[in-house]
Amino acid sequence: MWHGVEEHLGSEQVSRVVYGAIIGMALIVVLEHHPPSAGVTTVTLVATAIAVGLAELYSDWIGHVVKHRGGFHRRDLGHIAADVSAVAVGIVFPDVFFLLATVGVLELDTAFTVAKWTGLGLITAYGYAAGRLSGESHSRAALQALAVTAIGAALIGFKAFVH
Repeated sequence: MWHGVEEHLGSEQVSRVVYGAIIGMALIVVLEHHPPSAGVTTVTLVATAIAVGLAELYSDWIGHVVKHRGGFHRRDLGHIAADVSAVAVGIVFPDVFFLLATVGVLELDTAFTVAKWTGLGLITAYGYAAGRLSGESHSRAALQALAVTAIGAALIGFKAFVH
């Protein structure tokens, strides 16, 4: 199992998961001010993942076609689909907490709080792992993690400041 995790963390999908997680966090921060039900939040995150995934799929396909002057082969679709899936996973990552709120295991406020902070933890961990797996020292990987963490913290801080 560790080999699969290490392989994933060493792939280009790391950046895509972080990108998706930031989109998911931004959506959660916006929804939290006037929260819909846990079920609606779950569906909203899934719908966002689908919409962003389709936009990513189309833009990657267009980029590939333009770069290769119209050449697109079915084998190219696997790489694009893996990238798109990574973005979608990043977006729906916090859905587990809203599903738990839907079935009454968590309160909705708790689900929003846990979703924000675990999302921040996810992008921090991915930032650090990406730094280490790219050969950076522990301190440089920590700086990289801190930089991506600042993005998520800014989202959370902005919401706290505005409301």
